[in-house]
Amino acid sequence: MRILLISSSPRKEKGSTFILAKEVLRGVSDFGVETEVIHLADQHINFCQHCQACHIKIMHCSVKDSIPVILNKMLEADGIILASPNYINQINAMMKALLERSSHFIHCKRLLGKYIAAVVTSGSGLDTQILDYIKYYAHICGAQYSGGVSSCEKTVAEKIEEAYLLGGKLCRDIEEKKEFSEQIKIIESSKEHFKKLIELRKDEWEEEYLYWQEKNWL
Repeated sequence: MRILLISSSPRKEKGSTFILAKEVLRGVSDFGVETEVIHLADQHINFCQHCQACHIKIMHCSVKDSIPVILNKMLEADGIILASPNYINQINAMMKALLERSSHFIHCKRLLGKYIAAVVTSGSGLDTQILDYIKYYAHICGAQYSGGVSSCEKTVAEKIEEAYLLGGKLCRDIEEKKEFSEQIKIIESSKEHFKKLIELRKDEWEEEYLYWQEKNWL
């Protein structure tokens, strides 16, 4: 089992977001799994140019930076922890840039069978909207959402145990291949939506169309 933590805190290890996320990893470590941490602040990240190169040729990107390596690591992981500070009631720009560059994951449900957990911190502690967005991202990429933890940055210490327990839950969900029926319905609905798009644009999105054929989804 492989767990990947992607943190978009600009303060990296010193930020409250990573402090909380590290506790999720502590819960994961009890299962003796392989873990990796990526700090987006250490990476070279550019914005999506909407060139659609990744739809024409799978995993190909015309923008040369760190994103393709990160996306491949996401594909290799069984579970992904997405940790972001709350900036104006949304994930911050670094995390948003990464997710926007994973458009192919959405078209082809490339995270199907994987599980995502979320970590969010803020000055207010009013983070439900951001947790819901990460859950939404999981579903449109085909992943199930194991849960999330959030905290006001001043009260992170009070959420340590909750974060630790989330790490264990993430691993158990993966081990048991847990299926959340309501989430599966949402994922299947999204899949049906993109099936129509893939068929409509099969002459443009050549390799994505072939991917759907190989999966017997068409």
